[in-house]
Formats: sequence, C-alpha cells, structure tokens
Amino acid sequence: MEEADRISNLPGNVINHIFSNLSIREVFRTSVLSSNWRYKWATFPHLAFDNQCFSVSSQDHTIVKNKLVNIVDHVLLLHNGPIYKFKLSHPDFLGIPDIDRWILYLSRRSIKEFVLEIWKGQRYKMPSSLFSFLDLIHLKLLNCLLKPPLAFKGFKSLKSLDLQRVTMAQDVFGNLISSCPLLERLTLMNFDGFTHLNIDAPKLQFFYIGGVFEDISFENTSCLTVISIGLYENVSSDKRQAHSNSTNLLKFFVHLPNIRRLEVQSYFLKYLAVGIVPEKLPTPCVHLNYLSIRINFNDVEEVLTALCLLRSSPNLKELEVLARPVEQAAAVTFTDCWKDVRCSSSFDQLRRVKIGGILGIKPELNFINFLLLATPGLEKMSVKPASTHGGWELIKELLHFRRSSKQAEVIYLDP
Repeated sequence: MEEADRISNLPGNVINHIFSNLSIREVFRTSVLSSNWRYKWATFPHLAFDNQCFSVSSQDHTIVKNKLVNIVDHVLLLHNGPIYKFKLSHPDFLGIPDIDRWILYLSRRSIKEFVLEIWKGQRYKMPSSLFSFLDLIHLKLLNCLLKPPLAFKGFKSLKSLDLQRVTMAQDVFGNLISSCPLLERLTLMNFDGFTHLNIDAPKLQFFYIGGVFEDISFENTSCLTVISIGLYENVSSDKRQAHSNSTNLLKFFVHLPNIRRLEVQSYFLKYLAVGIVPEKLPTPCVHLNYLSIRINFNDVEEVLTALCLLRSSPNLKELEVLARPVEQAAAVTFTDCWKDVRCSSSFDQLRRVKIGGILGIKPELNFINFLLLATPGLEKMSVKPASTHGGWELIKELLHFRRSSKQAEVIYLDP
C-alpha cells in the first residue's frame, strides 16, 4: 500500500506560506517532488525576481540579464491564477521593452504589491499601464520617472508608497499623494523634479524622507505619528532671507498633533530655524516620546530651535543628539545659549540620552551640563566623541558635571 502524499494534501494557504519563504529558483525545484507538484509553482501568487533566481558566480552580465528575462517570460506565460505580488530587482538595467511588456501583463491581474528596483542606468519611464493597477496596496520604485496619464485618478487602495531616486513634476507629486486616500506609509529618498512638498494624507502614519527640497508642509495629517526627515543640503543665506517673514518651525508642527517619534537629520534643523523661533510651540507635542536631532552647536538659531523642541515635548523619554563636527570645527566663536535656561527648564520624563559626534568644544559641554541639571529622572546618558583626540579631557569634564538625578549613569563610548 502506497504511503499517502501528505505534502500534496496540505491546504493551499499552507503551501503558499512555504513558497513565500523560498526564492523563485527554489519554488521551481518543487516540481520534481511528485506529479502533483509539477505545476504547483505556476499558481504561486507572490513572484520575486532578483539575483536569487540563479547562480551568477561564473556568468557575465549579458548572460545573467538574458537568463532573467527568459525566466520572467516563462513564469508569466505559464502562470495560472492571481498574482498578488510582483518584485523585479536587478543590479543592471534590463531592456525597456521587456519591463514594459511585463507591467502591461500585470495590469490585467489583481496585483496588490509591485516592486521595481533598477539599480543602474538612466531613469526608467514608467508606462501608463502601471497607473491602471487599481488594487495596488504597496508600491516601491527605484530609479524611475513618473508621468501619469491625464486620466489617472490615483491609487485608491494604496497604503504604502516607497519612492527612491525618482523624478516627477511638482504637480504630479502633489496629485499623487492627495489621490491616495488610504496611504499610511510614505518613503521619499533622493528625488528630483519637485522641491515643494505638500503632504496631504489623512491616513498617513509613517513618513520617511531624505533629499534636497526647499519647503515642506503638512495638511490633514492628524494620524501621522512617526517622521524621519533629512535635508541633504544646507539652507543658503539667500533662501533664509527670502523666508524671513515665515516661521518654519510653527508651520511644520501645526498639523502634527499626534507625533510620537521625530528624527531631524542632516540640515533639517537649520530649515526649522528659519524665521522667529518661539520659546515653546503654541501647542505642545504631548505624545512625542522620542526625539533625534542633528545640530551645529555653534549655530545660535539651531540651538534655540532645539531648545524650543525640548521645551515643547513634556513627555519626552528618549533623546538623541548628533553633532555636525565639520561645521563646528570651522567656527571661530561659540555661544552658550543653555546658560540662561538652566534654572527655568526641567525635563521630568526624560530617561535616556545619547550624544554623538562631538568634539569636546565649549558649546557641546555646556549642553551636556545643561541636560544633566535639567533631567531629574535621567537613568542613562552615553557620550560618543567624533574622534579619539581629546578623549581624556572630555572624560574629566564629564566627571566634574553635577547631576540632578542620583541614579543617572554617564557612559563614555570610544569613537
């Protein structure tokens, strides 16, 4: 009596779960298990084509690209059933007609996740067929040019949008974001073609951005809780003068009532410092419990902006401060903005502080001293300099500072 084929009798969702942990190449190999498994791979709804499809150790790039094209064509030709996820990631630029053909084919399926990563070459212009993916939930594009057709009304089901090294016009960007009403997660990295970011997304919860832009504002973003934002170029003096009548800090926070985690990277603190900086925000960030700031301690406006953020975050528990040492080393003078507020500021909820990239100059030491005196509940502060030079002197300074918290532990970390 033949033993029952227990694998073949597994439920379809269990088989799909097994396949989801395998590469396309490994999924193909299941066809040799039995006659029942010969074409099971052809019903798998999650397709990912990348370097795991085949071994590339002894093949040149042309052979690899041709083989990948043949594999994708073969799978799509014989596939039987829905395709919910399609990922194409390759270090070399594939033929435009091939990618156009695959996207056109997928537009006739109920695809929910689409990932296209083109690591090299010029921007790939997305065909109009992409914008007919009506059931799309997740979209990730790398190195692409977006120009939707005039009839495009948005991705009504999209929840996650990840755009890296993309090009699109200013109006295209604004229309794209506002026409995705269910968008919850947005990532923008190294983009061009638009410099003014108006984020109108009522369901947005997570926003990650890094690039060069002139202005950013939020509208209908009461659900937004996590923001990581980096401005990769310094704000020029001309632009600072042009915006002197505005207050970037107030404009930035006015539509962020529920923010919980904020990372201010690169030169974005300098952007927030444009205009009149108040002592506190009109509406405090009562939900903010984690704050990360990259700062030039020799820039008075940046220091005052950082102070405003600290004063406006009454429930802050974790703080990370990263210095921009190149700018600070070039400065001749320094300022001590912390001295005047030591007695009037107290951050009762702050428990953990990380300070990195410092040179041991006076403004940095004043800030550390200020925090130790203003944090009665501090449990741990770690200090990591930018280099080993002057490390012993920094340690001696840290040992001399008084602390308002008896249990505070100050740790020196080697660079």
